[in-house]
Amino acid sequence: MTQLTVKRVYLPASNDDGWRVLVDRLWPRGLAKAVARIDHWDKAIAPSDELRHWFGHEPGKWVEFQHRYFAELDEQPTAVQALLAELKPQHRACLLFAAKDQAHNNAVALRAYLARHGLR
Repeated sequence: MTQLTVKRVYLPASNDDGWRVLVDRLWPRGLAKAVARIDHWDKAIAPSDELRHWFGHEPGKWVEFQHRYFAELDEQPTAVQALLAELKPQHRACLLFAAKDQAHNNAVALRAYLARHGLR
């Protein structure tokens, strides 16, 4: 089973991260690709621009954001299955995000969504 963690992409990469996948639609500002050590960038799995702008990382919108994001993911079974296929062979994987809020971001929500599909 894949051990799935989340981490801010601006933090130094670690061997403990395992397979590193960026789950944001936009590349993180000011971060060189060599420094980021990204193994996979999955823009398709990120929240839509509309949802991202609506959320604005406001903690008061967190529950509704998750509900809307999960609905978007449910409408993209091919993208979800592709990510699952990439993650399942990994012993350890890390979902990377750029947001400053480490508790309320799409990677945290995505990890919860993927837990429904057997990843922890």
